[in-house]
Amino acid sequence: MEHLNFPKYTFRFKNRENKIYIFDAIRKKFVVLTPEEWVRQHTVQFLIHEKKYPTSLINVEKELIFNDLKKRYDIVVFNSDGSIFLVVECKRSNVTINQETFDQIARYNMILDADYLMVTNGLQHYCCIMDYEAQQYHFLRDIPAYKKP
Repeated sequence: MEHLNFPKYTFRFKNRENKIYIFDAIRKKFVVLTPEEWVRQHTVQFLIHEKKYPTSLINVEKELIFNDLKKRYDIVVFNSDGSIFLVVECKRSNVTINQETFDQIARYNMILDADYLMVTNGLQHYCCIMDYEAQQYHFLRDIPAYKKP
């Protein structure tokens, strides 16, 4: 798989039925290694190792319903009170991050009400803080590190 704009992490792989699988530390199982999964797993490791978020507060690939449609978010980081701190949308590295990408995560956030949003294709990372009063978001240089409550 291609090198991404993240620190280097060690992953566990296995090959089964001519498919490569990568171990997901959050879901505690091997999942098929797709280009998007490669980005997702790097992002999870970044949140754990660089930003120090406890694995117990991270959720990966869960279903949500938006306008009677079933959708799946990539990564959510919870606050210790159960509210949502961060929603991350991961795209494969050859997908250009554009307004459509932000519209997708904004739609998810209409249900999730996160404090922060992050969009990444593994090469470019964008993070913003939500301003619910003004109904807009403000871009940041980086997502904040975990702070114990």
